[in-house]
Amino acid sequence: MKTKIALRSVAVLMVLAFGLAVSASAVEIPAGTRVTVRLAQTLNSGTSHTGDSFDCTVANDVVINNNTVAKKGAPCKGKVTLAKDSGRLHVPGQISVRLTSIDGNAVTSSAVGRKGKSHTKGNATKIGGGAAAGALIGALAGGGKGAAIGAGAGAAAGTGVAMYTGKENVSIPAESPLTFTVTGK
Repeated sequence: MKTKIALRSVAVLMVLAFGLAVSASAVEIPAGTRVTVRLAQTLNSGTSHTGDSFDCTVANDVVINNNTVAKKGAPCKGKVTLAKDSGRLHVPGQISVRLTSIDGNAVTSSAVGRKGKSHTKGNATKIGGGAAAGALIGALAGGGKGAAIGAGAGAAAGTGVAMYTGKENVSIPAESPLTFTVTGK
């Protein structure tokens, strides 16, 4: 009889100790905490999709009230919250990401985003250069009327080149450091 009571007491103590250990490891990272991570893979606005998850690691120890709650190298997870492929002649690619967990602790965070470079300058150069080259060739071949026809043909060719080469997606390379601000749990 005493053995059964002793075994029950030991079992209750073990359950309580396990519960305390689990609650101690689930440290809450407070809102306002800045966390820098390094990406495990490249993220690209042309190949990533909204809702995709990604892996990363803590770049520097996360310290709260002189207690380290996540060591450098600790695993983190994140989610792509916006991935927009670039258009050919306008609208550069965009990507935005957030953290979802730090060292196994669920978090919400600010977003970090990148936008591809504008199409305007490159397209103007391609279309304008094509028009100028066409006008020159047309002027040499047929005078004033030839220059006008050549300019139109050159601009059309330049537009074709801009459409063919015009995607301006954006990438965040693997190992890039990204800094997030924790906004809640």
